Amino acid sequence: MQAALSLSTDAARVADNPVHADMHNLMVELDRYRRRSEWLVKINDLHARLAGALDLSSMVEAYSVWLMPVVEHNLIAYDNPRQGRRHLFCSCHGPDRRRVMMVADKMIGQLECRGGETCWQEDDFYVYCWAVPDCEGGGRLMLLRKAGQIGDAEIAQLEEGLAVLQEPLQRAVEYEDIFEQARRDSLTGLANRRVFEDRLGPLLESARRHGRPITLASMDLDYFKQINDTFGHAKGDQVLRMVAQAMSGMVRTSDLLVRIGGDEFQLLMPETEMANARILVERLCKAVHDLGIQAPGSPRLGVSIGFVQWQPGLSTEEWLQRADEALYQAKAMGRSRACVG
Repeated sequence: MQAALSLSTDAARVADNPVHADMHNLMVELDRYRRRSEWLVKINDLHARLAGALDLSSMVEAYSVWLMPVVEHNLIAYDNPRQGRRHLFCSCHGPDRRRVMMVADKMIGQLECRGGETCWQEDDFYVYCWAVPDCEGGGRLMLLRKAGQIGDAEIAQLEEGLAVLQEPLQRAVEYEDIFEQARRDSLTGLANRRVFEDRLGPLLESARRHGRPITLASMDLDYFKQINDTFGHAKGDQVLRMVAQAMSGMVRTSDLLVRIGGDEFQLLMPETEMANARILVERLCKAVHDLGIQAPGSPRLGVSIGFVQWQPGLSTEEWLQRADEALYQAKAMGRSRACVG
């Protein structure tokens, strides 16, 4: 009761004293100005992040990373079913990541059935969805959050950020085909060396920051030269496409399989320790061998693989070198096998 009387007395004093009232109003206005200035700094940061993101996937990731301190979330997804485009960025790791990705896939599949619904709950996740104008229409941005419903203040900040995202996102959608062509190997359809060089640093940094395993495999086909020399380069190109298709069918969507050039390939495996990496690379060896391709008088086509899990203190250059050395060891031990670096 005493506290209530004191507050009432203070309020009355402010109301009765014009100087106190003006000072109170000034402090309120200064606080509002300070908070707005801090928010404008964050909006400028979003502009800068989006300016450095060229493709759609990088743009979704940049927006999610910027948004996390403002509105905590587990996943941001962009989906445009008319164009067959979908990009998901998940901030979780391990089993949590797998669960969030499964929920996201399920929710994206239900978006058409939900019509204009923008917020609902699925299990222990809250799902928010916004229409995003793009070059063909039909684009949606979806947010998954386990930390509870988003409040009105967070919604307002999120939508202000979406207003900034809209134009760069539309530009990225319009030019994604061009970016995709530049980032794909024209012969096999795999990602190319440029993608490997662009993604290697961020994937390694993410593994280092969160203390998560990541493994690299260097791969080189065995007895491919004999096929080229015997049947010609057209047949060699066909074989490379067959190998790429066989390997693509065995790696996860989170892995990065790249044709570096010629008959050389690289595979980055995030969230993968040596034991699981060994299982995968040995399956890759078997898959290439089982294609049953060989030139007369030559052993069957195979692939030699050297794989190394990154360890703290290992530089990127040393990591790549150790994978190459393991690959040479596999060649020296008889080819068509995998060796640990």
